[in-house]
Amino acid sequence: MSTPMTIRPCRPADEPAVTGLWPRAVRQSSRADTWVAVDGRNGVVGLLVLLGSEIGGLYVAPGAQRRGIGTQLVEHAASLHGALTLEVPGVNTAARAFCTHLGFTEHSRRTDEATGETLVALDRPAPLRSVGWLHVRDGRLLSVRTRGNDTFYLPGGKYEPGETAPEALSRELSEELGLSVAASDLTEAFVIHATAHGVNAGRRLHMTCFTGGPQDIAPAPGREIAEYAWFDRHEARERCAPAHMKVVNRLIAQGHMAA
Repeated sequence: MSTPMTIRPCRPADEPAVTGLWPRAVRQSSRADTWVAVDGRNGVVGLLVLLGSEIGGLYVAPGAQRRGIGTQLVEHAASLHGALTLEVPGVNTAARAFCTHLGFTEHSRRTDEATGETLVALDRPAPLRSVGWLHVRDGRLLSVRTRGNDTFYLPGGKYEPGETAPEALSRELSEELGLSVAASDLTEAFVIHATAHGVNAGRRLHMTCFTGGPQDIAPAPGREIAEYAWFDRHEARERCAPAHMKVVNRLIAQGHMAA
């Protein structure tokens, strides 16, 4: 069983562990924003060094790799700064593949004057930000399909200018399903990081998911919604967007849906 992990600012007491992960981080600390990934069993297992919106360093301890920690650190950087940039050595194909998987693209190359090494500059636009409603009934998750689309999504959508996440979701529920759910009744459950589907395919997506509101509902679909349905895990895999399956997996892990 995996242990809980948090991402928090680096503290003075973390310096020995940080130095062990990446010695240059300590030398850059005066001009960098340094974050660490910490799990309950092993302590500091990951390191993120930010120079504004540039990722100056990203490292995950060997024993903690392939657990998604690097991805979580990158998405944390995006939550702080939106668009991101970084440089990787041209010979480090693994690092370049990792960055490509997370939506980075190459925009230039340069030669490091000190080492003669080729450095590849990569950047990624700010992720799309959206909100989604978690409404589970009899172990099935409420999902909606917009007109002209054959894929189902969570009820919700994008922010309007000036809206908070709960306000955006409250408005979307009214527009999509005719439901009156006050922003104050919504509670953030978790954030899903995924690749967008449909017209924004390939763009990174940050979807903040909420619980709250009435359990007994009678949706009245708005003009953009073709239909709604409650899906179990198997139906969701066949009919829903990739981010939706990440939501389902989280709900299964929390015991809200059947495996």
